[in-house]
Amino acid sequence: MPLDWSKCPAVESVPGRLSGAWVFRGTRIPVSAVFENLEDGLTVDELVALYDGLTREQVKAVLEFTAQSLATPSFSR
Repeated sequence: MPLDWSKCPAVESVPGRLSGAWVFRGTRIPVSAVFENLEDGLTVDELVALYDGLTREQVKAVLEFTAQSLATPSFSR
């Protein structure tokens, strides 16, 4: 089941900005960039240094949101 990013305050989707992709609030940095770079072995501090305007708090909020969302069982009928 896909994550409901609308419930994460650190991100936004703006029509016309990056085709409506989920980005870090106030930036044009896609949320997917964090996961791709972490998968490639970068640290959170390296990510923040790499992307101008990205904060450690934003990355932490996205990672915490993802962990909580994946840990919550989904019961559908």
